[in-house]
Amino acid sequence: MHEHLHREYDGTITFGENTASGEKRSLVFSRTCDIRPVADDMALCHPNFQKNNGKLTAFDAESAWFIRVDHIKNYGTDPDIEARSIHPPEPIVFLNIDAQPGSSALLWEHTEDSPGKACPNPRFIFPRHTVPGIVEKPVSIDLRSFGLRTPPSSRENPDYGILGIFHVLPPAVAWLWRLVSPRGYQNPSVLESGSMESEGVGSYWPFATGKKTRQASLLLAQFESSPRVHYVLCPNQHIGIWKTGFMPQWIMREYLARRGGVKFSREELSPARCLLLGYALNKLMVEGQIFDKHFLKTECQPEMGTEAYDQGAEILFSFFRRELADFNNPDLCSSGRKIIECFFDHGKLEQMDSLLPGESIFLDE
Repeated sequence: MHEHLHREYDGTITFGENTASGEKRSLVFSRTCDIRPVADDMALCHPNFQKNNGKLTAFDAESAWFIRVDHIKNYGTDPDIEARSIHPPEPIVFLNIDAQPGSSALLWEHTEDSPGKACPNPRFIFPRHTVPGIVEKPVSIDLRSFGLRTPPSSRENPDYGILGIFHVLPPAVAWLWRLVSPRGYQNPSVLESGSMESEGVGSYWPFATGKKTRQASLLLAQFESSPRVHYVLCPNQHIGIWKTGFMPQWIMREYLARRGGVKFSREELSPARCLLLGYALNKLMVEGQIFDKHFLKTECQPEMGTEAYDQGAEILFSFFRRELADFNNPDLCSSGRKIIECFFDHGKLEQMDSLLPGESIFLDE
């Protein structure tokens, strides 16, 4: 989320490419928002930081950032990150980058796991204090986002890549996503099965101790104590049949920053066809450019349709059912059990909304 929008040589932005027809969708932005980063992917929400303002206050939990560069395949993909690595202000560490001692390490020169097979997880470590525009104090969060790597999905090959450009989630549904924390399509950290796997309990379970249910209850208490925080879900890699890379996340960042938060009229949102996707956008315009409806609701893509969408939704539901079964026991707090039971009972979005109340996402409430 700290990367700048990737541009073509003519300054345009390629939002996506239809993997069936080869059609491309391009955008023109005169400029993008300034980025003032607070943390990379590990933030600290210590009780002493909290301001009791209904929001979650966080600060960086790291002194250096572990930057993944598997998407950088050639020179010019991301001039900002490339410049930081080629001309760093102080020595930095490279992992799985093929370079000789004393040479310039180039981010697109990935080491090979075997002849002809590039390592899927090249990285470099960049000291936090050298990041341009870094924020040096805890900040209160208006918005929490969750990203999912999604596969190409179509009528011929239905899969869980059914997310639109982004979705607005009720807090209860957002909590379920945090509990499961799926690692999706072509995640460099998923090496064995290649399919969707769970990182679990807010993405930090690999670093936690004790019982998952205890951590789940603590996470829910965090949600309950920050009712003014809103939640969004965003895909990367694909929107249905369209290959997009990380562009949906960058467009969402621009859009929500410009409108000043997540407050919508009722004409702008409608319940998604899949409960786990919360609310879908009915329209989206950024810098005067209107996004086609099939980028907002993938069932509108002619290559997908409702039947393939529903098959993809069932893949998501099956995965969540399997992962959430471990949490649905007496060790979990009662409010958490109600949310999980609502999910297993095929509850409606309105029910999920009522189980974990928060500040409304609608302007008229």
